[in-house]
Amino acid sequence: MNKTILLLEDDPNLGFVLQEQLESAGFKVTLKTNGEDGLAAAKRGRFDLCLVDVMMPKKDGFTFAREFRSKDSTTPIIFLTAKSLKEDRIEGFKVGGDDYVTKPFSMEELLLRIRAVLKRTSAPDQKTGHPGVMKLGKFSFDAEKQLLFSRSQKHTLTAKEAQVLSLLCGNRNSVVLRNDILKSIWNDDSYYNSRSLDVFISRLRKYLADDPEVRIISIHGKGYKLSIG
Repeated sequence: MNKTILLLEDDPNLGFVLQEQLESAGFKVTLKTNGEDGLAAAKRGRFDLCLVDVMMPKKDGFTFAREFRSKDSTTPIIFLTAKSLKEDRIEGFKVGGDDYVTKPFSMEELLLRIRAVLKRTSAPDQKTGHPGVMKLGKFSFDAEKQLLFSRSQKHTLTAKEAQVLSLLCGNRNSVVLRNDILKSIWNDDSYYNSRSLDVFISRLRKYLADDPEVRIISIHGKGYKLSIG
């Protein structure tokens, strides 16, 4: 079955070209020209991936992502933008983005990014995924369902949050090198991926804050350790 993409692009020429190229590559594409129409389409149907221009009328890409993530924490989002400031990239990851492609880009690069994100998020990673439910102090973690829960809390994790936590769980009370996390989950240890890892670690720490016995410890110059007990 063809993977489905919700494409949000306000430039009609670029939108048409992207839709045509993506469909030629085997994807089924729904094109919308503003964030408001895009959000309405997302509410009506399920998509395998959202490809979102940041600068759009009615609702910009970041606003779309925040509202979309309030209802759907797992469908991957790739941002398209002419803005290359690191603050914008970090904001994109903070609102739930999985990748960030700066215009102008080649179609070959975009397709590689899309396929890489879909590969990471369509099934649990065999190297880092752990079947069943793992106990983390007061918490239980279901890696396959991307759920972290206790008697009083329940957090639905994004695909990357679940992958990072799975990798730390598989090496609990041991140091996991930062570069190993980046290469295992992002396939790349670039600066921007490194900063997005910081965002995901920060979120996971907030989720786990209710149990002081469960901590993600930064090991300076090396990486992170999931300390339990």
